[in-house]
Amino acid sequence: MTAAAGPARFSINQETVKQLSLTELAETCGKSGIGQVGLWRGPVQEYGLEAAARLVRDAGLSVTSLCRGGFLTAADPEGRRRALDDNRAAVEEAATLGTDTLVLVCGGLPEGSRDLAGARERIADALAELAPYAGERGVRLAIEPLHPMFASDRCVVSTLGQALDLAERFPAEQVGVVVDTYHVWWDDRAPEAIARAGAGGRLAAFQLADWVTPLPEGVLLGRGQLGDGAVDLRRFRELVDAAGYDGPIEVEIFNPGLWARDGAEVLAETAERYVRHVLPEQDLLGPENT
Repeated sequence: MTAAAGPARFSINQETVKQLSLTELAETCGKSGIGQVGLWRGPVQEYGLEAAARLVRDAGLSVTSLCRGGFLTAADPEGRRRALDDNRAAVEEAATLGTDTLVLVCGGLPEGSRDLAGARERIADALAELAPYAGERGVRLAIEPLHPMFASDRCVVSTLGQALDLAERFPAEQVGVVVDTYHVWWDDRAPEAIARAGAGGRLAAFQLADWVTPLPEGVLLGRGQLGDGAVDLRRFRELVDAAGYDGPIEVEIFNPGLWARDGAEVLAETAERYVRHVLPEQDLLGPENT
């Protein structure tokens, strides 16, 4: 791939090629013609926030999202205070990096609790404090529903419908939702929810990963390379397009097998899979066939 040939709308999430340092990621994207990246707070903080902002800016990269804020379900006052403080810091980091999207993984059940509804209400209470703060800084909070297998420990928001029920309590420019194929591909109401999100201006981010089985022990690191699993990735792209979303499409894969390989090779493979499995089929035709 030449420096002028990055696939349309393609963004590489940092975790997909986490074996690359931030400097290496910027260099590899430059050589590959990829102009968009999704970043994670840990590596950015390790590199230095201001330095990271300069690095991506000087490399000509746009930051499509920052992961992650959230974990807003603490029931005790001290836990709630810490979560709010951390999320305000995440908003500031997103603004410094030049992205308008802070992805929220909202949090699981507090230890010993079985109250899903109560946990979701605590998320709403936290958003009531955080959403105006983020909006004032040009950042939108993007609620990401996670697959139900993560409801107990990572995210009590399991469907796009539940995410929208929370987001719609706040202005659309302050709170939106993330469509991540890994987490919502199984839900037969996802197409309806995507249309609902689009109609309300709530589609803040679109992320891709495939679903492969058997899942590994621990399940968190079981995301598949595009095209290796059960998800109709092109269909989801068509759904978000029809809902009015024309923003970046970010590939976010947690997979130790990919991390063990050469990062530049994985990035090139991911971009090729994106073209083959996500873009409109006519884009696969060569000039002689168009």
